[in-house]
Amino acid sequence: MNRKQQKVIEYLLEENQILKQQFESTGKKLRLDNHQRRNLAKRGKAMGWAQLQKYATLVRPETILGWHRKLIALKYTGKRVVKTDRQERMEVVRELCVKFAEENLGWGYGRIQGALSNLGYKVSMTTVGNILRAKGIIPSPERGKQSNWTEHGSVEMVYRRCARRDVNAGAPWAA
Repeated sequence: MNRKQQKVIEYLLEENQILKQQFESTGKKLRLDNHQRRNLAKRGKAMGWAQLQKYATLVRPETILGWHRKLIALKYTGKRVVKTDRQERMEVVRELCVKFAEENLGWGYGRIQGALSNLGYKVSMTTVGNILRAKGIIPSPERGKQSNWTEHGSVEMVYRRCARRDVNAGAPWAA
C-alpha cells in the first residue's frame, strides 16, 4: 500500500469518527437497512478480525461478523427472507387500516388509529397515514367527496329523490 492510499484510509477513518461522534451527541442511532448490513458483512469478513478492530468505526466488529453469520445461516437453511413477529403484526395492521379506510369513508387517521387501539394494536396516527398513502388512499375529507353512484345506492333512488324535490318545489307553500 502506498502513501496516498494510506492517507485516503486515514481521511475516511477520521470522517467516520466525526460522523459517529455526531450520532452519539444527538442520541440518535444509525439505522442500516438489510442491503447495507449485507455489504458491510461481506467486506468485513474479507478484512478479518484484526483489521476490523482497527478500521470499523460505525459498527462494532462483533456486530459485523454476527451479520455475516446470519447471512451464512440463511444461505444454508434455504430460508431467504426472515419474518419476525413484528413484520407479521404490521401486515395485519396494514390490512386493517386499508379495510377501515375503504369501508368507512368519513374516518380519518385518528379514528382508524382508535379502532386499531380497541383491537389491541398500538400504532400512531402518522403510521396509519403512511400506510394509507403507500396504498394510494387519500385522506378522509377528499375520500368522502370522491364517491360513485354504486356506493350511495342505485341511480334509480337518486332519480326518485330529484323527482321528489321537483314536485315539492312546485308546491305553493314552498315559495
